[in-house]
Amino acid sequence: MPSVSHERIYQHIYSDKRAGGTLHKNLRCQKQRKKMYGQRERRGAIVGQVSIEQRQDVVDRLGRFGAWEADLVIGAGQQQALVTLNERKSRYSLMGKVDRKTARAVSDTMITLLTPFADCVHTVTSDNCKEFAQHVRIADELEAQFFFAHPYCSWERGANENMNGLIRQFFPKKMAFDSITASDIALATYSLNHHQGSVSDSKHHIRSL
Repeated sequence: MPSVSHERIYQHIYSDKRAGGTLHKNLRCQKQRKKMYGQRERRGAIVGQVSIEQRQDVVDRLGRFGAWEADLVIGAGQQQALVTLNERKSRYSLMGKVDRKTARAVSDTMITLLTPFADCVHTVTSDNCKEFAQHVRIADELEAQFFFAHPYCSWERGANENMNGLIRQFFPKKMAFDSITASDIALATYSLNHHQGSVSDSKHHIRSL
């Protein structure tokens, strides 16, 4: 009996909403905002965010290559991080390390990683972390559209969340990322993309370097 993933169900619901449907009204999380009186706190907010609800249906249907998801995997001490990227249709993975989790460092790394694939970068979707505050610059440099998932809805970037879980097998949560080398990242990325050997074997190889 065929099965349907929860991600596909939500994609259908949002597609129905964009078409004027009412299926979204049955969701527990309606994303409604209460009216705020007085001065609203704006610190930390990302200016110019475009919601995932405005993303084209072709992305939800996996109808073409070029829809990327982005996130950060944080090292011990909350300073260094890995910028993780995956293409939704092919599940192709990219990652790069930043020594500081600044919006500039993250945007530089994303642009560097994605530029070789610029002809196949149509959309980028991230979570709402402030490190993605330079989304307009990223979109302009790559001639792509940048979207933000809803807060606390990690399933909207399900492929990326799964990728990050695999990356944690190479670089665990309590690991300090200052010891990670370019060779470590290359080996982990190769293993994720080519499935040659087990993740466990590659993980132990990295730790022995």
